[in-house]
Amino acid sequence: MSDDVQTWHYGLVARHWAEHNTTGPEIDFFKWQTEMYGQPALDAGCGTGRLLLPFLRAGLDVDGCDVSGDMLAYCQQTAEREGLTPRLYRQALHELDLPRQYRTIVACGVFGIGVTRAQDFLALQRFYRQLLPGGVLLLENYLPYEDARVWSLWRKEARAHLPEAWPETVGTPPAPGEQEYQLHYRLLSVDPLEQRTVGEMRTLLFQDQQLVVDETFTLTSNYYFYHELRTLLEQAGFQIEAVKSDWTHDAASPDSEVIIYIARK
Repeated sequence: MSDDVQTWHYGLVARHWAEHNTTGPEIDFFKWQTEMYGQPALDAGCGTGRLLLPFLRAGLDVDGCDVSGDMLAYCQQTAEREGLTPRLYRQALHELDLPRQYRTIVACGVFGIGVTRAQDFLALQRFYRQLLPGGVLLLENYLPYEDARVWSLWRKEARAHLPEAWPETVGTPPAPGEQEYQLHYRLLSVDPLEQRTVGEMRTLLFQDQQLVVDETFTLTSNYYFYHELRTLLEQAGFQIEAVKSDWTHDAASPDSEVIIYIARK
């Protein structure tokens, strides 16, 4: 398994994900799509199981993979408490090599995260190879202008303050009754030529008002425009059947912030 993926989904961040990132419109949307396009299915980049666990509760035949062993451990723990037995694999998407093929692969909130653009294209090729003939890839893509704050930083004069400083409150012990760990984010760089951002997540754990864990992880994010990613999918061998908008059945439009490619092998 590759060690060159730069994400922050480890340690306390993985714990936070498991405890707090459990809902969202993506769940019902991708569940409906998976039921329609068929099983077995793969939740690629399943993390702590935000989509995978509801799919399993509904009786769907879905496997999960993720680059973070910490995230998978939390997913496994939650599943076991509920009597579920998921098949989980620790693999990076650009190195995907699983023992069975799938009718549907869901890639939600994971494409372009922590890797190079060349590795992103390798991931598309691995998705294609992992699908059964006629299988479908459901690929979610946040458009580059979706986050107004980051989009404004594509202008040279707007990036003068980068890298951002950590907030002055970092390291301040929590008040009694407050959460024992803290998450702090800062943006390091925005590269409009490469369509790439780099940020850091710093997580701190306190016990009895004393700091006992201080972790910092880096996350790189690649950004893709509508036609750009469509072309890459076609180069990987896919046929684009539809592009949906914001986890609805509506077609993608200029007002879409998130688009989902429905790409068939």
